[in-house]
Amino acid sequence: MIFSRRFLPYFVTQCLGALNDNVFKNVLLLLVAYSQVDELPIDVNLFVNLAAGLFILPFLLFSAHAGQVADFVDKASLIRRLKLLELLIMSVATFAIVSHSYLVMLLLLFLMGVQSAYFGPVKYSLLPRVLDNSELVSGNAWVEMGTFLAILVGTISAGLIVASDNATYLAAASVFILALIGAFSSWFIPSIPAHSLQKPHFSIVIATLVSIKKARRTPGIWTAILATSWFWFVGATYLTQFPNFARLTLHADPTVVSLLLLLFSVGIAAGSFVCERLSCHQVELGIMPLGLVLLAGFGIDLYFAIPAKPDLAAFYDLQGFIAEADHYRLMLDLFMIGVGGGLFIVPLYTYIQARAKDGECAQAIASNNIINALFMVTSAIFAMLILNVFQWQIEQLFLLLAAANVLVLCWLLLGWPELLLSISSYYHRRVKYKVSLDDPQVLHKQAKLLVVTDNLSWRNVMLLYGSFTHPVHFAEGLPQSLSINYFYREAFSRIRYFASDNKAGNIEAATLDVDSVICVRPAHLEQAQAVLKGYTCVTAKVVEVKEKGDAAKRLVVAIRPQTAA
Repeated sequence: MIFSRRFLPYFVTQCLGALNDNVFKNVLLLLVAYSQVDELPIDVNLFVNLAAGLFILPFLLFSAHAGQVADFVDKASLIRRLKLLELLIMSVATFAIVSHSYLVMLLLLFLMGVQSAYFGPVKYSLLPRVLDNSELVSGNAWVEMGTFLAILVGTISAGLIVASDNATYLAAASVFILALIGAFSSWFIPSIPAHSLQKPHFSIVIATLVSIKKARRTPGIWTAILATSWFWFVGATYLTQFPNFARLTLHADPTVVSLLLLLFSVGIAAGSFVCERLSCHQVELGIMPLGLVLLAGFGIDLYFAIPAKPDLAAFYDLQGFIAEADHYRLMLDLFMIGVGGGLFIVPLYTYIQARAKDGECAQAIASNNIINALFMVTSAIFAMLILNVFQWQIEQLFLLLAAANVLVLCWLLLGWPELLLSISSYYHRRVKYKVSLDDPQVLHKQAKLLVVTDNLSWRNVMLLYGSFTHPVHFAEGLPQSLSINYFYREAFSRIRYFASDNKAGNIEAATLDVDSVICVRPAHLEQAQAVLKGYTCVTAKVVEVKEKGDAAKRLVVAIRPQTAA
């Protein structure tokens, strides 16, 4: 997959875009902070805060329209236009950097934010169009790895550029060349025709409200968006506080800040690929809570791993910091926090892409970007409140974040029935039993299925629940006849489908019409068929098989067309 034309040019293009964003933004901030303070027409602190705000503001203003555009036009063509816009912006930036026109660079940073806001929805909505469902997790893992490593490389490169003798010329050449290569690579992305017939209308407020309202119509997608936004709340807090954490808490110089960024970013990349391995090339929502557990556990341990402040006049440099054995536990904690972030975020993005309707994926991603931006702004306000108003230490802020992850996990488990059932299904299919799928006609990937089954044990319910690509709902009486605890009973009640009276519990009728899998008893099949027009009838049963040489029985989920049952 990685070297195929349907993925590699896109991957290179999006990585170069993220890299260029971070090089330009950090070069600007470093030039202002260290090199050219006297040339600023406004206060340096105001300039830095303006820069941070102007880059994120376009995500709030234009993401909704960007989602409509990405669904309406050819995605490859849109990416090429956006990369040409980036090249134009960076061409102007070369002159602004060389002439030290900082207010012009501030305007260009805002325009780069606009370009990124329009690139975000098409970046993620492209994946389910060019990748198979079995490749979707892998594709997202590569994208998350590339994004965070680009952030890391961009941040470090900006520091090296500003520290060089010819900082302005090197910075100008870097942003222009990166934009030029990105525009070149975008021309190799194959055409991806539009799926939506809804013509985009530019309206900041109305489009934003409509986009969010549309996302909220599907409870699972909306909950995934909120969970994704929590990740960006946590991640933005860590990344923003690392410089002061290194200086004030660890008594270390800027080279150690780069080390902290390296550990966190490489951890996210590692977690993304661990997620790919654990998911076995399938959308597995049940992996996501493991990421929150790691974020909480190692975040709490980070607080207790911080060594006492040394009695040193000078700050630790990179070599001196690594030489101290007392810092190893702290470094491991930061790396594992990153791993937890990767395990948390990849299943959520994959879930949004897999559950969004055809022609609306980019709009769902746009809604996600809007809420992400709001959470990131809130994280900055929250940090200022904790550190400046309540006068807490940065390590106490990190401890509070870690404890909050536990609360978020509890909220997700109690408020998202699909998550609780996905965890149990994953345990039964991947851990407790050796399970394989017997489906010669690949029916489990189809939408709009009526699955005829009966006499289900709890084990078989969990195996069936995770065996289909699309959401699985149960007709009344199937799982409720089992002896299960209150939490599972409540979860099933919220994904229950009533075939007899044409009602659908808490599930939107549109969701059922588009892609759901409905499990019914044979006695209720005629009623369900009368209500659910266009659904394909299949049978599903779990068979125990014991082959020669196997110590334990192997379970096989057999799926067949109903006529072949």
